[in-house]
Amino acid sequence: MIILDIWRSYRSLPIWVQIWVFGILVPVNSAAVFFIFQPFGVWVALLAIGAMLPNIAIMLYERGLSKMMALPHLLPWSLLVFWLLIAMPQGSATYIAYLWVLLVVDTISLAFDIPDALKWRKGDRRVAGK
Repeated sequence: MIILDIWRSYRSLPIWVQIWVFGILVPVNSAAVFFIFQPFGVWVALLAIGAMLPNIAIMLYERGLSKMMALPHLLPWSLLVFWLLIAMPQGSATYIAYLWVLLVVDTISLAFDIPDALKWRKGDRRVAGK
């Protein structure tokens, strides 16, 4: 069963990676939906969430988690991080605080994603737990 294979793959990752991915990375980026009515909120949500959605297809195709999952993050989150660094949108205090958290989280993620994408490009196609 595909879902069970994906779950086993996820659980085979180090605990800190599991916490990072589903305790921090996914929730912080997904929270963008709560700010779509803030200035540029739709764009923030499109970049934040849009970078994660292709990973659903990758997990289903690979029947687990692999370094290929870094690829969809590279362009949207790089654009988002650059944009937030040079022209952070204004809005409510909560929105501004969220944008700072998003900036930090996606910058950290890119620090993992860039090396993983390079490893995948060089042939590391392993699926975690297999």
